Amino acid sequence: MSQEGDASLHQLCRLAGLATEWSDIFGRRHEVAAEDLRAVLAALGLGSDDPAAMRARIAELEAEQASLPPLITAEAGETVAVRLPPGPFRITLEGGGTVEGVSEPDGASCRLTAPAEPGYHRLESAGHSVTLATAPARCFTVGDALARDTLGGDALGGDAEAPRPQGRRVAWGIAVQLYALRRAGDGGIGDFVALARFAEEAAAHGASALAISPVHAQFSADIHRFSPYAPSSRVMLNVLHASSGALGDGGRALEAEPLVDWPAAGAARLAQFRTVFDEGAAEDPAFQAWRAEQGGVLEGHALFEALHAHIYARDRQAWHWRDWPAEYASPEAPGIEAFRREHEREITWHAWMQYQADRQIAAAQEAARRAGMAIGLISDLAVGTDSGGSHCWTHPDETLRGLTLGAPPDLLQPRGQNWGITAFSARGLRQNGFRAFIEMLRGAMRHAGGVRIDHAMGITRLWIIPDGLEAARGTYLALPEDDLRRLIKLESVRNRAIVLAEDLGTVPEGFPERLQQAGIDGMRVLAFERNDDGFTPPRGWTRQAAAMTSTHDLATVAGWWTGHDIDTRAAIFSTKEDDVARERADREGDRGQLWAAMRQSGAASGEQPAAWDADPVVDAALAHVARAGCELAMLPIEDVLGLREQPNLPGTTNEHPNWRRRLEQPSGSVLDNARTKTRLAAIDGIRGAGAALD
Repeated sequence: MSQEGDASLHQLCRLAGLATEWSDIFGRRHEVAAEDLRAVLAALGLGSDDPAAMRARIAELEAEQASLPPLITAEAGETVAVRLPPGPFRITLEGGGTVEGVSEPDGASCRLTAPAEPGYHRLESAGHSVTLATAPARCFTVGDALARDTLGGDALGGDAEAPRPQGRRVAWGIAVQLYALRRAGDGGIGDFVALARFAEEAAAHGASALAISPVHAQFSADIHRFSPYAPSSRVMLNVLHASSGALGDGGRALEAEPLVDWPAAGAARLAQFRTVFDEGAAEDPAFQAWRAEQGGVLEGHALFEALHAHIYARDRQAWHWRDWPAEYASPEAPGIEAFRREHEREITWHAWMQYQADRQIAAAQEAARRAGMAIGLISDLAVGTDSGGSHCWTHPDETLRGLTLGAPPDLLQPRGQNWGITAFSARGLRQNGFRAFIEMLRGAMRHAGGVRIDHAMGITRLWIIPDGLEAARGTYLALPEDDLRRLIKLESVRNRAIVLAEDLGTVPEGFPERLQQAGIDGMRVLAFERNDDGFTPPRGWTRQAAAMTSTHDLATVAGWWTGHDIDTRAAIFSTKEDDVARERADREGDRGQLWAAMRQSGAASGEQPAAWDADPVVDAALAHVARAGCELAMLPIEDVLGLREQPNLPGTTNEHPNWRRRLEQPSGSVLDNARTKTRLAAIDGIRGAGAALD
C-alpha cells in the first residue's frame, strides 16, 4: 500500500477507535499488520481497499462524530460541551422542574452547565432535543451501605428489629458459585431458594455481602451450553436457577451427584416448569402485571427463546440466528408478527419462566438484607455475550458482528486468547443512546446490593479478533469510557448498588485511578499483591478495593499450597516434566515468601507447614486478607471451606469440570464445620474492629 494509503488506513482506524499499535505488559510496542486492521474494519462495516471509498468512509465517520447523538453524558453541576449552536436552552429535569439559560459558543459546539441533580434529563435547544444524563460525583459505595445500615432501614421497607452491624468501617463477604449450592429438592442445580438460605447462614456469621456467579440467561433450547460467562443475554435471568418444585426420584438422584449434570437437570427442571405452566399459572394477575411492567426488554427475549426453540428443533444447523430464515432475521423481519400470533402461548411460557426467576432472586436479596447484610447479593456482570443470543438478536446495531473478544499474547498465553464471545459496538452504543448498556446495568442491579464487572477494562478498550483469525491478529477497540463510567455511577446511585471492577491483567495507564475517582472498587488478589521482595503487607493494599484470597479462575489457597493446581494442569495440558519440575521449585520458594508475609502481618505464627498441610495455611491466608486495608474483603467459599479444587480452569472446556462442582453440605449447614466457624469468627473480629485501618 502507498504512503497515502497507509495514512488513510490509519486515519480511518483512529476515527473508528482502533489501535494501530499496542504495548504489552513489559512496555514493548507491537504494530498491528495492515491486513489485520483491514479485516477488523471490514467486520465493523468500514472495510475498503479503494482509496476513494476509504475517503468516503472517513468523511462518514467525521460527520457522524460531529453530529448530536440521542444521549449525552455529563458530570452533575459541571460544564458540558454539546454539538449544538449557542443560544437559549431548556432542560426538563427528570424529577420535575425546568432549567433555562443561554449556552456559550465553543468552536463547533456550545457549552452549558449540567443540572446539579443527577438523572436522565431532557435538553432542548435550537430545535433539537436530546437526553442529558448527568452523573453523581461517585457511585454508591461500601461506606454508604454501611452507613445506611447503621442508621437502619432500606429500600426493602426497613426493619429496625433486624440485626445490623453497628459502627463498622470495613466489611467482608463470601463469594459462591450459585450452581454449587445444595438443598433438598433442588433437582441437581443450585437455585435461588438455596441462595436465600445460604445468605441467611452467611449473615449469621457477620458477612455483609454475598457475591454470586453470573445468573445471565442461557439458551433454553440448548441446555448443553451452560458457561455463565457466555450467555444469551446479560439482562434476563438463567431460569435454571429458579426452583420449579420437587422433581421426584430422578431429581433426587441428580441432587446426590458431586457435579452438576446441566443437560439432565436442566431438562427435568424445564419439564417441571412446563407442568406448572400448563396448569394455568399464566393467568396469575401478578405475573400479567409484572410482564406489562417489563415491556419490550422482556418481550424481545421471550420472542427470541420461542423462535430459537422452534427453528433449532427443525434444523440443527440453524443454532445461530444469522442462519435463520430471512423472515426471522431480526425483531422487525416480515415473518415476526405472524410467528408472534401463532406462538403466543410459547412466548408467554418463556416470559413466565423469567417471572419465576425474577421473583425468586428478589426474595434471595430480601432474605440477605433482612438477615442483616448491609450489601446483600453482589451480581456478576460478564464481559460479553454469545453472538447467537437474544441480546445480539434484539440489539444488532449495538453489538459487534464478525468479531470476538479475547486478549493479546502475554507470558501465560503466548498465542493470545479468544473467548468466543462478543460485546457492545462503541459506534452502535452512541447512535442508540446507550440503550443496551443501560438495560444491562439495570438488569444486574435490579435485585442486588452490588455488581462485579468482569474484565472491567472493557469499558475503556476491548481486544477484538476477526472471525477465523488467530487471537494475536486482533487489536484494541476503544470504548467511550467517560460516557460508560458516568452511566455506571448514575445507575449505581439510583439502584443503591456498590460496583466492583475486575481490574486484573494488562491495565491501561491511569485506569485504576479513574475507577477510584468514580467510587468503583478494584480487586486485590493475594497471589498478585507482591513485588521483588515478596508478598506485600495487606495493610498497604488499596483502600478502595475488594481484597480476595483467590478468584474462580485461580487456584484455591489449599490447591496452591499443596501444588494440586500444578499437578492438574500438567495432567491436562501434558506439560513437559522439566517445566513441571521448575514450577514446583518456584512454588516452594513462593510458599516460604507467603508464610513469611503472613507471619509479618500477624496472621500466622510458628514454623512453615509442610506442603501437604494446607489447613493452617488457609487459616492464615484468610486472616491475612481480612487484615487488608481494603474497605471490603470477599472470600471465595472454596477457601472458607479449605477446598483444593477451583471452579474453573482457563484454557479448558471438557478436560476439566468447569462450572459444575457442588458443595457437599446443603445451604443452612455449609458453614457448620468447627474449623470453618473458627475461621469466620476470626475474619469477623478483624473486619469488625477495622484492625487493618488502625
